[in-house]
Amino acid sequence: MKGFLLLIFTCRIVLAQSTNNDTLNQVDPSTGLKQGYWIVKNDIKKLPNYPAEAKVEEGKFVDNKKIGVWKMYFPGGSIKSEIMYTENRPKGYAKMYYENGKIQEEGIWENNRWVGDYKSYYENGQAFYVFKYNSSGKREGKQQYFHDNGQVMMEGEMKDGKEAGVWEEHYENGDLRAKKVFNEGALDATNTEVYAPKQLLPPKKEETLPTGPAKVIDSKTEKVNDAQPPFNGDGFAKLFNMNKQISKEGEFKRYRLINGKDYIYNKDGILEKIAVYKDGRYVGEAPIESKDK
Repeated sequence: MKGFLLLIFTCRIVLAQSTNNDTLNQVDPSTGLKQGYWIVKNDIKKLPNYPAEAKVEEGKFVDNKKIGVWKMYFPGGSIKSEIMYTENRPKGYAKMYYENGKIQEEGIWENNRWVGDYKSYYENGQAFYVFKYNSSGKREGKQQYFHDNGQVMMEGEMKDGKEAGVWEEHYENGDLRAKKVFNEGALDATNTEVYAPKQLLPPKKEETLPTGPAKVIDSKTEKVNDAQPPFNGDGFAKLFNMNKQISKEGEFKRYRLINGKDYIYNKDGILEKIAVYKDGRYVGEAPIESKDK
């Protein structure tokens, strides 16, 4: 009796599997249109770098048109994207992935553009930038960029796809790096300020900011000093604090003062001493002159 019941149970499993397989990759014989759930392998797609039996994509067809969520895969089998389709066109929520399974970007795709909230990520899973788009696909409202350690890299407002108002940049340790003022997307160079980090930055691989670097300003005229190149952490620079007092002056390497002077103020903004550095080491103090006060 037990053997008979086991036989019936096994037959039901086989029948169910056969029925499920029969519903895959169906074409309506009367119309020649794809219908139902499809798993498309590379023996059909014939994409380069994919094995013939590798799964390329899967999802549902209605009258030969993609509908609902479709998944695409990397050659190794990990998921590449999940995209919502309507009438054979991408429309709705979309996610793209790195091969390690982490999300690369996500948001709402409509009429061949991003709309609403959108996020992009580093490969370690940390957010890279967080944007907002209007219904026309232009960036609108608060925009943010992040370092790969989670600290804010840059943030500000955009109106109709153009930077507006004050944008702030930050070092990877959170210290303020620069303030920039934009008018309808145009940088107001006379109001650009750059600051030295308050504490030593650890060695870090070179990063590319979404916009060009800020220029160093003259603390007395508050105008851009065009004689100096844009400061990127290396070479000679004269930096100022938020009170527009000189903070550091000399030769830098990765934002570290190697040869030059470090101006140290008390809480009231009064210059207390000038530390002198040579070859990256503190070697003493320089006298405070009247021009330094």
